[in-house]
Amino acid sequence: MSTVSTRRPTRRQAAPRSGPPRPIGRRLAPYGFVLPAVVLFAAFKLYPIAWSFLLSLYKSVDGVDTFVGGDNYARLLQDPLFWTALKNTGIVLAVQVPVMLALATGLAVAFNSRFLRGRTLFRLGFFLPMVTGLVAYGVIFSVLLNEKYGLANWLLQQVGIGAVPWLTDPLWAKLSLALALTWHYTGYNAVILLARLQSIPAELYDAAAVDGAGPWKTFRHVTLPGLRPALLLTTVLSTIGTLQIFDEPWILTRGGPDNATLTIGVYLYQNAFSYFDFGYASAIAYALAVLIGILGLVQFKVLGDKS
Repeated sequence: MSTVSTRRPTRRQAAPRSGPPRPIGRRLAPYGFVLPAVVLFAAFKLYPIAWSFLLSLYKSVDGVDTFVGGDNYARLLQDPLFWTALKNTGIVLAVQVPVMLALATGLAVAFNSRFLRGRTLFRLGFFLPMVTGLVAYGVIFSVLLNEKYGLANWLLQQVGIGAVPWLTDPLWAKLSLALALTWHYTGYNAVILLARLQSIPAELYDAAAVDGAGPWKTFRHVTLPGLRPALLLTTVLSTIGTLQIFDEPWILTRGGPDNATLTIGVYLYQNAFSYFDFGYASAIAYALAVLIGILGLVQFKVLGDKS
């Protein structure tokens, strides 16, 4: 009695392709496309960074560059002006960045509200300060906050308040700097937060409403957790930008009065282009880069995803 085989025929393995290898030009073509970008990056980024580090190991003595090793970095630890600049920058960072991000979060929620009419116009209006040049808006604020002829003091005098020394008093100068930074960057951060806010699923808000959560609980338990990645991004970017500020304090107060608005950026510029101490200025730049890296890691650790 014959039996019928139930084995399925095996699929024949495909034979390896035969033929001439691809021309070497085709294999190198992708590298040719990225080569201009690599060359530009190396010429305008990597080379200045490496040269700046080498420069930080030298000091100009009687017009001759002399290798001093880590002396410039040791000098930082004993330089009272550097610590003053670091303290001023830290104060502006601690005051201005939280206030700005709180305002940006509130604006993002308002821009996303369906009850707000003309939302596109409002978004455009609050984002426009970001496209204003740093020098231009610095000059505008220096005019507005002028103690004698500024619009701010004129308005205060109309309601019976005396003139405020916006740019000539140490405390008010710091507040003026924080005010200018907040005006310029709040709308930009609000747009970033708004983009993230619009990606939060509507089902989460519906579930919160079903559970009887009010506006505050909904904001705390739905909106804020959803905004965590965008808040981390804006916090890191704002921290980096604030630690590097130069244009605003330089145009508004030149670092005064009495070094009250002397920031690390201003102090670096003074050493490089006023005193021509490029080695020490390069050491300041690398110290600032290390500080930014440390703060960035801390922020990622604290605000990053803990799941």
